[in-house]
Amino acid sequence: MIDYGLGGKVALVTGGGGGIGRATALTFARSGAAVLVADVNTAGGDETVAMIEAAGGKAIFFRCDVANADDVRAMVAAAVDRLGGLDCAFNNAGLNRLGDDEYDDSIWERNIGINLSGVMRCMREEAAVMLPRGGGAIVNTASINGLVGNPGQPAYVAAKHGVVGLARHGALRWAQAGIRVNAICPGVIETPMTAPLVADPAMKALIDGMTPMGRMGTAQEIAEAVVWLCSPAASFVTGHAMVVDGGATAF
Repeated sequence: MIDYGLGGKVALVTGGGGGIGRATALTFARSGAAVLVADVNTAGGDETVAMIEAAGGKAIFFRCDVANADDVRAMVAAAVDRLGGLDCAFNNAGLNRLGDDEYDDSIWERNIGINLSGVMRCMREEAAVMLPRGGGAIVNTASINGLVGNPGQPAYVAAKHGVVGLARHGALRWAQAGIRVNAICPGVIETPMTAPLVADPAMKALIDGMTPMGRMGTAQEIAEAVVWLCSPAASFVTGHAMVVDGGATAF
């Protein structure tokens, strides 16, 4: 198990109630950080906290809808008030598909509101508390669909391209203040969100065949990359969109 040197640090993970968020929260905790686990799913968030505590770590849960600015402000304030500050943030909360027609106004606005505007709200509040502390590290969940096109998901593709842009913006805006901002761009990952998609063996084989490594990624593989980006080992890395996709975008 890698020790990323985060003892005494405070980390915040949105979408921490399962999948990539849970794996990352557990990885932060194993490296010594106290973790605020945020999610709209209270049961899932509480379960992540219980897993961290059972392993001897420290964590709290905060229910947060990143589409709500008041929720986001309160979440970051809770990290400061209850855990003593904020050093690392993983803005991971998001959704993949709300309906078949992402050009529909309500579907488009909800998708952008969570996947893009939600990340902006989190970055804004996190940076505000990191600046007086002399720095920190922020990682935003984008996607390989933030780097390439997809004919079927206009809102998702637009949002994830925007997330990459926000990371580059934040990196430039706060570099002199000691805040590093990066994006993680996963390929298709085995999570509860993708489970219905790959329940059909034929679909699973199709997806595996789209990746040169011949398989889907795991949540833990993304978590390791995220926590590394937040660690002292990545001290000269900012403004980077890190691709973790088994080679899918190498074609």
